[in-house]
Amino acid sequence: TVVEMSTDQSIIKNFIIKHHMKIIFIHGNGGTDWKFAWTPRLQNELEKVWIENSFETFPDSVLARQEYRLPFLQDHLHADEQSILVWRSSGATAAMKYAESNKIYGSILISPSYTDLWLESERVSGYFDTPRQWSAIKNNQQKICLFYSHNDEFIPLEEFTHIESQLSPDKVYASPDQNHFQYQDTFPELLQCIKDMIA
Repeated sequence: TVVEMSTDQSIIKNFIIKHHMKIIFIHGNGGTDWKFAWTPRLQNELEKVWIENSFETFPDSVLARQEYRLPFLQDHLHADEQSILVWRSSGATAAMKYAESNKIYGSILISPSYTDLWLESERVSGYFDTPRQWSAIKNNQQKICLFYSHNDEFIPLEEFTHIESQLSPDKVYASPDQNHFQYQDTFPELLQCIKDMIA
């Protein structure tokens, strides 16, 4: 049986082949595995449209300290100008920190924060030891997408709106009721955002 590609799939595949694009997903802190909620489904959907991807459990997965995560991202996963970083929670915070001094193609920030939220578990990560270099974060990538929810149980809305004002993302998805994006099995808006970013 021959299954023909849709026009959408063909465009995406040709772009990926030409530019060697890849998606790198980084989970947040407090866990021991990258698999949760919608992430296995997202990986499967990316495979269907030939989008190269990396879903791995990062070192120091519970505390998610930058001294372990950022070198892993650079030296093991080789995040570069052909990479789109998809990060959630403290992973999104790490994405911003990485982009301060490294060029990437783009990032999709899901429920990020720019302060330690007065939490010791966030402070020890090291991401908040110095202020965010907003101009560098923005200038070191071509595209930025931001997801947040108005009823996030962990991060105040002011964190998201400040990040939005500093980075002026190309697209912003502000949900009224998706909390911290941890209770859903699918995330079609994210998949579409990835496709739009590389189309």
